[in-house]
Amino acid sequence: MSSQHPAPADQNPRGPLDAAVLTRRMAEGDEMAYRIFYDDYFDRLWRYLLVVTAGNEDEARESLQATLVRVTRHIKLFRNEDSFWSWLTVLARTALADEKRKRRRYLSFLDRFTQHANIEFHRSTGNHADERLQILLEQKVASLPPDEQELIEQKYFARRAVLEIAGELQTTEKAVESKLSRIRRKLKDAVLAELNNESRG
Repeated sequence: MSSQHPAPADQNPRGPLDAAVLTRRMAEGDEMAYRIFYDDYFDRLWRYLLVVTAGNEDEARESLQATLVRVTRHIKLFRNEDSFWSWLTVLARTALADEKRKRRRYLSFLDRFTQHANIEFHRSTGNHADERLQILLEQKVASLPPDEQELIEQKYFARRAVLEIAGELQTTEKAVESKLSRIRRKLKDAVLAELNNESRG
C-alpha cells in the first residue's frame, strides 16, 4: 500500500479545476493556477476572438495578448464557469475595441508621416510599397527612448495640443515643437536610410 496520499482537489497541480477554485488560486498569485488557466482557456479565447474578428488573425492575436494581461491584473473570484467565461469574453471584446482604437490612431500617425516623407521616399527607393514604409516607421518609433515615444504618443495618437503638453512638462511650446521636429527628422532619416540600404541590397 502506497504511503503517498492524493492531493486535495483544489491543490491538484494537473488537470482542470472548477472556476471557483481556479480563480481563487489565481487571485492568490498561484503560478500553477495560471498555467492551468492558460492550458484551459488560451485556445478557447483564441477561437472566440477569431469569430468576433471575422477571422482576422492579427487582430485576434493582439487582442488575446491584451486580454491575458487584463486577466492577470484584474482576476477575482468567480463562483462558476458561466460567470467566469462571461467575464473573460467581456475582457476580450474590450481589449479588441481598445486595440482597434490604438491601431487607428497609430495608422493615422503613420499616414501623416508618410505624406511628409513621400517625395523623398519614392525618389530614393523606387517601387517600395507604402506598407513597407509603415512597417519600418513602426519599428523605428518602438526603438525611440521612452520620453520621445511618450511625446509622439501625446501629440499624434492622443492628439493633445502642444500648449497642453508643454504645461504638463513644465516647459515652453517652442521647446516641445523643437523636440517634436528633431524626433520627426530622426525617424525620417532612420527610415529612409533603411530603405536605401534595402534598395542597394
